[in-house]
Formats: sequence, C-alpha cells, structure tokens
Amino acid sequence: MSIAGEPARFVTGTRVNDLPPLALERARMVIASTIASAAMGADIVSSRIIRDLARERAGVPEATVWFDGGGALPVADAARVNAVMSDAAASDDSDLRSIAHIGTIVSTTAIAMAERTGAGGRDVLAAIVLGYEIAGRIDEALTPGRGERGFHGSISTIFGGAVAAGTLIKLTPPQMTQAIALAATSIGGLMVAANTSVAREYHAGLSAMLGIHAVLAAHRGYVAEENVLEMPRGFFSCYGGDYLQDVTKDLGTSWDITTNMAIKLVPGGHPHHAAAEAAANAAIAGDVHPLDVASIVLSSAKYRTLPGPKHPTDLIGVAHSPAYFIAAAIADRGYGWIHASPEKVADPVIARLIDKITVDPNPPPYPDRFPHHHGATVTITLKDGRRFSDHVDFPRGSAPRGVEWADVDAKYRRLVPLSGLPHAKVEASLEVVHRFDAAKTVSELTRLLH
Repeated sequence: MSIAGEPARFVTGTRVNDLPPLALERARMVIASTIASAAMGADIVSSRIIRDLARERAGVPEATVWFDGGGALPVADAARVNAVMSDAAASDDSDLRSIAHIGTIVSTTAIAMAERTGAGGRDVLAAIVLGYEIAGRIDEALTPGRGERGFHGSISTIFGGAVAAGTLIKLTPPQMTQAIALAATSIGGLMVAANTSVAREYHAGLSAMLGIHAVLAAHRGYVAEENVLEMPRGFFSCYGGDYLQDVTKDLGTSWDITTNMAIKLVPGGHPHHAAAEAAANAAIAGDVHPLDVASIVLSSAKYRTLPGPKHPTDLIGVAHSPAYFIAAAIADRGYGWIHASPEKVADPVIARLIDKITVDPNPPPYPDRFPHHHGATVTITLKDGRRFSDHVDFPRGSAPRGVEWADVDAKYRRLVPLSGLPHAKVEASLEVVHRFDAAKTVSELTRLLH
C-alpha cells in the first residue's frame, strides 16, 4: 500500500469513540488557542489584505470569517482567512518536533468544513485529532530534512487540513488517499521568507485553502499519482524526508495531539519560549535587578548564534528574536503578551540587556534529532560575581508538561477582546468551546464570533 493509502485507510476507519478523551480535550484546547490567536491577528495588515481579497472574490456562502461583520464565504476562502489571522499574531500552537503550526490549520479547516456539512462538535474534534496525527507524522518524517533544505512547516500542515476536512466531508479510503496525494503536490513555502516577513501567515493561509481544495477535488473523483510521497523525486525525496517509516508506524497506539502539541501562552516563535522561561526563573531566583547584570549566556544545541534581529522593531522581529525573549524575561521577571507591544519593544532596559547576551559555543549535544524537545539553559552573571542559572526543556503549555485549561482560558480572555468582540460573546464562545463535544452544529460557536 502507498504511504498515502495507509493513513487514508486508518483515518477513514477511525471513529470518534475510538479516540481517547485526552485527545478530544486537547482538540478543544487548540480550538480556543486558534481563535484567541486569530483575534490578536485580525487587524494585522496581512490579515486585512487576505480578507479583502477573499471578499472581492466572494462566492457560495458556506463558512464564517471570524471577527468580521460580512457574510459567509466559500469554505476554502473562510478557512484561509481564519488561518492567516491566527498565524499572523505569532501566537498560535506549535508541534514540538519541528515547530509546525498544525493546530491552526486543522482547527480552521475543520470548523469551516463543518459549517458546510452541518457536522456537530464531536465530529469536528475527531477530525482535528486525525488531521493533527497525519500532519505530525509526515512532519516527523521530514525532520530535520525540510528545515535543512529551507522549507517551511506549511509543507506538512497542509496534510492536517486535508485529513480534517476530508474526514468531515466523509471521503472514502480511495478518495482520502487522493486528497493526501494531491496535498503533497500542492504546497510550497520557504522558511527564510517565513522567518523574516509576513510570508509566514501567507503560508498558513495557503495550507488551509489548498488542503480543502485537494479534498473537494478528490471528493469529485479527481485521481492523481497515489505514490507521490515515496516515489523517486516525489514529496519526501524533494523535501528531505529520511524517516518514511514514521508516517505509518504504530498508527493508533498514541496520539500526537497529546504528546507533541504545545499551545503558546506568550507571543512569538515557540523555539524561544523555553529560553524566556528559563531566563525569568533565573532572574526570580537571584532577585536580579537589570542594572546589576554583567552578562547573560544562552546554552542550547539549537543556538550556535543568536538568530533573528538582535534588536527587533516589530512583531515579526520579536517573534524570531531569542535575545529579545531572554532580555524581556529578565527585565520584567517574566515574558507575556505585553511584550508584543510597541512600548516594550522600545524599552531601553530590555535593549541594554540584549547587548549582554552571548551564546555558549559548546552546548551539550542533543540525544535525538528533535532539538525543540530539549529546551535551553540561561545563566545570568551579576557584577558582584554571583551567578544564577535555570534550564527549561518544555515551556508551559507543552504536552509533556501538561496543558491546563486555566492557561488556555486566560489566553482566550486576554486576546479575544482585541477583536472587538463584546465581553458577553467572549465568555459565551469560550463556554461553547468547553462543551464542544455536545454542540449539535459548529454554528453554536461561529455565530458568536461575528
């Protein structure tokens, strides 16, 4: 059987009652996180442009654009706009193996497709879990190859969108095989653009939209090359996949959404969250005053230099600057949503601390090929010679540490009001997410996001 065919057979044969309660709970959590992140990104220029373009095209009204007063759009366009909004704020989820934003794509595509099909909340949760599973497995097979070749995580997240949407439109095993194969030949995305510009959220929008396009074509009977993932010069060959066995190994024995998903509880790139938490812990332990700091050392095998802008000037720069994360966390004894604000980005105290940061040239090696599983150590040396150090493997909100509803709720209540949604709708929509298993249709949620 082809690599596309085996996951297709698995997902089409798996029912919601086959899934563990924890997986369904994590699916509810990632819905809340995705909506919250979309609220933060709703008014970012990139989101406005994609939303305006989608409205100009219009078409059959099938699915809701969140935080927008206009009418519904075709399912693929609505999913695209919502995914762009969620990714634009650099505040959505990440998979811990290679920091692909799978949850954004499976949430936006599943909710949009459920509006088209009339599916209920429990079926949406199952689609999210299954979509996350296949996208996570494909991205694991690509790690570290796709990053080394310069490709962004969108080339794997598209499979999450295709599987989630295909599950809700009830594709047959052959049709799901074709949807996966079509997704493989549909997507691109360069990491260098995503790390330096709003191309990051453009990739997310394409991943959601093209995943649904692949599903709709397969549903109509479109047949492409089924073996495109594994064949010579095919998907894995082109994008650097060296671990093809990971895609189908032990399907159903564990669930990636419970073992590898991390929800961002602070803004910016997930690779730097552990470093920020370690920096804050060290600053608290030493009761560190910024003026007393002589030097700061970041030690992690994933940092040979300080990537991103050393002194960021906007959200894009902040998202990719570990120096800013660390300095802000030391200055304020913690790193949070406030640090995405222009006032904090321009804070001279943070700027002075940034200039004291260096990278350990000889960090301990990682035991496997997943550097984001192993966090970072931050050591603060004061002018009087005292030294305070802390190590964090996984930041708060990460599956290995457990994800708490209190943290997810706090994120939702902090960010969703940024969209202009009134307090009553913020609370009512969060309540629907909590009891999403019982929602007869997703409109119980989406009607509250206008």
